[in-house]
Amino acid sequence: MTRRSRPKADLLRFVRGPDSELVFDLKKNLPGRGVWVSVDRSLVDAAIKKGLFSRAFKSEIRIASDFVTSMEAGMRASALGSLGLARKAGQVILGFASVEAALTKGEVEVLVHASDGADDGRRKLAAALRRAGDEAATPHTVTMFTASELSLALGRPNVIHAAVRVGHGAASFLDKTLLVARFCADGVDDRLGSDVVPDIPDPPDLRV
Repeated sequence: MTRRSRPKADLLRFVRGPDSELVFDLKKNLPGRGVWVSVDRSLVDAAIKKGLFSRAFKSEIRIASDFVTSMEAGMRASALGSLGLARKAGQVILGFASVEAALTKGEVEVLVHASDGADDGRRKLAAALRRAGDEAATPHTVTMFTASELSLALGRPNVIHAAVRVGHGAASFLDKTLLVARFCADGVDDRLGSDVVPDIPDPPDLRV
């Protein structure tokens, strides 16, 4: 164990299910003893291969072959779900012209582009933001979701560009999107031994 300290937001929690299967606790609130791993797909993969979950739980743990893929799918669904909630709360702007106008007024906290959308629209919106100058703060930009994913989440066909207004909805969507981005980033396996730890009494300040 090292003496590094990590906030709860930097860790993923896992629990043992009723049939000794490994369960990803996305909301970090499931009952029972948990094990924490840094937000890094390569570390979770390595922990599975090395049998570290069974070691941490001190019992044999069953892990589905598609476990890590399902984890990512769950995180993506959670992020898109928060975007859908923001839409229902009236915080999402749809339509190229409306997004462009909101950018120039400084009303956008998160700008969303479909990953499979054309570059032309992105360039035009970037130009609109430049024209606004200092009057509009530069929004966070999300490009990891396809047009189909965005359309399903927002209940509107062919969503290529969207924007989320400044507020709680934008913060929630951004936090959950960043979790996916961090999870999918390349990791370093030499940290593994200190990144798989059991629950300790006082999260969110977890020592790993």
